[in-house]
Amino acid sequence: MFGEDPLPGDLVVDRYHAYNKAPCRLQYCYSHLLREVKDLRKEFPDEAEVQSFVGTFAPLLADAMSLRGLPISDTQFYPDAKRTKQAILEAVEHSASHPGIQYIQDIFRRNPERMYRWVEDRNVPADNNLAERTLRPLVIARKVSFGSQSDAGAKTREILMSVVVTLKQRFDDFQTRFKNALDCLAKNPNLDPYDLLFKQDPPQPAHN
Repeated sequence: MFGEDPLPGDLVVDRYHAYNKAPCRLQYCYSHLLREVKDLRKEFPDEAEVQSFVGTFAPLLADAMSLRGLPISDTQFYPDAKRTKQAILEAVEHSASHPGIQYIQDIFRRNPERMYRWVEDRNVPADNNLAERTLRPLVIARKVSFGSQSDAGAKTREILMSVVVTLKQRFDDFQTRFKNALDCLAKNPNLDPYDLLFKQDPPQPAHN
C-alpha cells in the first residue's frame, strides 16, 4: 500500500505488528502504554512493587504526552523532553522482579528507536490520540446504529468519512465545498469527484 521507498516523517502506532512493514520511522504510542501500565495497578492491587512502579512510571508517560502541547518555546521544550526521557530510562533500567513490570520495561529496552522520537522532534507526538479522537465519532455512530446492514453500506460510510474528514483538515468551509461538489456531480456525473473535492474550487451550481 505504501510502496517500497522510504517515506518522510514518523508514524505513531499502537505496536500492531502490521505497522512494522511501513517504510518510515515509528513512534510507539504512550497512551496505549499508559493504559497497560495502569492495568497493572488494577490487576495487582496488593503488590507493593507494582504499585510503586506504576506510581512512578505512569506520571512520566503522562508528562511526555502533555509536554508537546505546553505553551513553551523549543529552547525550553527540548531540555525538558530530555529530562523526562532520562527519568523514563532510569525507571526502565531499574531492577524489577515482578513479570508485569518486566514486560513493560522490555518494550522500552527492546525498541529504543521507537520510543523517543518525540524527544528528538517536537512535531512528533508521543501518542496517537489525535487519530483516535478523529475516529471516535464514527465508532460511536457505528455502535449506536448497530453498524452497517451490508458490505456496500459499510464501504459507503468508509469512503464518505474519509472524504469528509480529509476535507475538514484541508479547507475551512469544508461543508460548502462538499455540497457544491455534490451539486455539480448531480448536474454532470462525468466530472471527476476528486478534482471537484480536492484540486480546485467547485463551480457554484446554477440555481433555477
